[in-house]
Amino acid sequence: MKKMLMIILLAASILSGCTSFLQKENVNEPGRENESSEINQADKEPMKLSNKMNLLLIGVDSRGEEDSRSDAILLASYEPSGESIKLVSLMRDSYVKIPDYTYTYSKLNHAYYMGGKELLKETIENNFGVEIDHTAVIDFQGFVKMLDAIAPNGIEVNVTSAMIKDMGLNLEPGKQKLKGNDLLSYVRFRHDGQSDFGRVDRQQEILISLKDQVMDEFSTPAGIARFPEVISQAMKYVETDLKLEEVLSLGASFLVNPITDIETLRVPVSDSYENKTYEHAGAVLQLNFKENTEALKQFLQAEKK
Repeated sequence: MKKMLMIILLAASILSGCTSFLQKENVNEPGRENESSEINQADKEPMKLSNKMNLLLIGVDSRGEEDSRSDAILLASYEPSGESIKLVSLMRDSYVKIPDYTYTYSKLNHAYYMGGKELLKETIENNFGVEIDHTAVIDFQGFVKMLDAIAPNGIEVNVTSAMIKDMGLNLEPGKQKLKGNDLLSYVRFRHDGQSDFGRVDRQQEILISLKDQVMDEFSTPAGIARFPEVISQAMKYVETDLKLEEVLSLGASFLVNPITDIETLRVPVSDSYENKTYEHAGAVLQLNFKENTEALKQFLQAEKK
């Protein structure tokens, strides 16, 4: 009965949110009302939610500047009818072949600097043999604002003495609730023995925590009612090829079929790379592509036990 109530409320709230969105899109655009029904029909077709979707999540080291590099590169694989999300962190210093690049090979995050999300997407697909359906890009400012929108009370993390000193926090070491800019500093911290590997772990940690926050926040009738507005606000800070209606539909599936687990993988996997230095690229991770491609394939295709 509770689940049925959730479905009814969720459907009503999403229809309301989509209607509001479409009305806003039509404002101040003369002639839109005269478009043929055939042209608008494509926009009204429901998103096919039965198939697994691979979404490339790109966090860029920018606060509004045009030129930036990808600070975080994650691949999320989600099947709306399933109960888990698979999350792959691709190390930004991975030495990969970049299409049409002068030196042929360079760091993975250099692909975004050269050609934005499309070149990064192509580079990942070519090097790792994975198909990417959609992309989403968020910069530092957007990350902070999105965190404040989804997790206004902050997220509990374990803060070390090294982090406190590096981030200039007035805190004691141990479990602390961090918000906004402090959480941004937390996921970007790398001045310890784990360097970028520790940063990747913290990126995955925060995304898993956000999943729990979303489920807690929007599992009640009141939370469901305001779900479309929160998503609409969050979408302002993300550059994506997904439409708002599609994001709302995915969100509906996420709430109706709760995600119970997030499985994670880091690429390169353990013992599958060497630390190298090249004059044109600096310090890189030189990958065993056969081993990493196979590990990625098995991870994405494996059924949850």
